[in-house]
Amino acid sequence: MFRPLLLAGIGAALVAGCTQNIRPTDADRAIIGAGTGYVVQQVRGKGGSDRLKGAAIGAVGGALCDDVGLCQ
Repeated sequence: MFRPLLLAGIGAALVAGCTQNIRPTDADRAIIGAGTGYVVQQVRGKGGSDRLKGAAIGAVGGALCDDVGLCQ
């Protein structure tokens, strides 16, 4: 159960990094990551709490992706 959520977070961080021309802030990347994490869980057919977990992990991944050098 934890592994798919981790993969959703990593995927969200990578998608959040695809914003080259808009100079996003951490908040922008967190919003993009949260949306991606939510959609990934929805596509997987998961319920409400799993979708929220995916959104939370995506938000953290998106906000921190520039700190670890994934989205530069």
